[in-house]
Amino acid sequence: MKLSILDQAPISSGYTAKQALEASVKLARAGEELGYTRYWIAEHHDLPGLACPAPEVMLSYIGAQTNKIRIGSGAVLLPHYKPYKVAELYNMLATLFPNRIDIGIGRAPGGSAEATTALSENYLQQVWNLPSLVTDLLHFINDDYIPANPHATLSATPVPDTPPEVWLLGTGKKSAILAANEGLSYAFGQFMSSEDGKGIIDQYRNAFKPREHGSGPKIILTVSVICAETTERAEEIALSSLVWSRQLEKGNGKKGVPSINEAKTYPITEEEKQQLEMQKQKMIIGNPKEVKSKLKELQAFYRADELMIVTISHSIDDKIQSYRLIMDEYSK
Repeated sequence: MKLSILDQAPISSGYTAKQALEASVKLARAGEELGYTRYWIAEHHDLPGLACPAPEVMLSYIGAQTNKIRIGSGAVLLPHYKPYKVAELYNMLATLFPNRIDIGIGRAPGGSAEATTALSENYLQQVWNLPSLVTDLLHFINDDYIPANPHATLSATPVPDTPPEVWLLGTGKKSAILAANEGLSYAFGQFMSSEDGKGIIDQYRNAFKPREHGSGPKIILTVSVICAETTERAEEIALSSLVWSRQLEKGNGKKGVPSINEAKTYPITEEEKQQLEMQKQKMIIGNPKEVKSKLKELQAFYRADELMIVTISHSIDDKIQSYRLIMDEYSK
């Protein structure tokens, strides 16, 4: 079973954005050492407590400090950008770091309404045009426009020997159908979706149209996990993530991911307790054996080819330990 890492570059309370980004580099290097297949970093704009608006910048930095782990975006929010520019950026990364680059494509705004307007005044129109944006991006990446196309003489240089691998990320039917129609690999965000994930993935699999002979549907399932030596310790670490999610929803998450002690003293109403419990149900929290068992159940239920794990904790050491314990358990 392939295991991978999704990093949202959260800023912990008492830490700076620079320290958060340095922690992301440390996580990517640890992921490579532990044997994880790929490391993706997310794109967010003007969101409190998240440090990465430009995955391509971080990937160039991380690529220079790692050797073999695949690295990519999770996701490039394509409605904000021109496909040609995205192809140039990721072709350049694929030239610098051969056979290691992924482009995860998403449609979400990734931030506040004000940030969305500042990035792209016609964002909603571009969301509507996403299928054509994806098609253009694929042509630029594969350098295969037909001669009659106006872009046929244009290359997204430098053109690498091995093009970046393109994934479509999503949490609903529209993204699944688009991935299937384009013959793309699909990453389903189970940790942030309230939809019928099994039905969505089955729909993708059944509607898949191969881009080339022999290709088939490929699925990453992204899940939220906290693993520790004991279930009790995992529950303590998870509380920081859960409380922070509530703070973000209330617009006061700028202080960052709280420490365990801060989370324990956070005033929670009965209504919030119920909401936290609902959020907790979407997470996998436990000791290594418990986590492995639940992950295997999810993998079998969704028939996923790969599991991508997102872990939010105040301490980078707790986060890396969580990934280490999971991989150690899978290696037995």
